[in-house]
Amino acid sequence: MPKQVKARKMGGSVGTTLPREFVDRYHIKAGDLLTVIETSDGILITPFNPEFEKAMTVYERGARKFRNALRELASS
Repeated sequence: MPKQVKARKMGGSVGTTLPREFVDRYHIKAGDLLTVIETSDGILITPFNPEFEKAMTVYERGARKFRNALRELASS
């Protein structure tokens, strides 16, 4: 489902708008941060933040390992 969008000058930068169907499908709202990644195929614009995903993986590992301590701290 490729879509063409037009690059426009926005101040000192260049920007574009996202097609409505993408905004709806990925639940993007005005003010949301999107991650721009350069890939071998071009530019990837995504609401997914790989750094956040890494941090959540580390958190989940720690939460499993220390679940009893966390449960005890939560009840204090």
